[in-house]
Amino acid sequence: MEYIYSALLLHAAGKEITEEAVTNVLKAAGIEVDAAKVKALIASLKEVNIEEAIQKAATVQVAPAAKAAETKAEAAEEEKKEEEEEQKTEEEAASGLSALFG
Repeated sequence: MEYIYSALLLHAAGKEITEEAVTNVLKAAGIEVDAAKVKALIASLKEVNIEEAIQKAATVQVAPAAKAAETKAEAAEEEKKEEEEEQKTEEEAASGLSALFG
């Protein structure tokens, strides 16, 4: 992950993402650099539009979060309805007992 983060840091700073730049960022962070991983990262990022990838990832993560919030709201509403029904049942039982004992 550190390798990807270094590329994102360089991108955010408006710098060119090169093997040397990634290596320098990693060394500055105190990370032992694996040259093969750096080369693989640079090769895999050649055809990638980083801005587009970031926006796409943000969109994908927003949808599940919205769905989770919706599900929580529905669960809370259902729980409230169940509590109201339970309370009504208890009241009906109490009124039935009062009819017996007048």
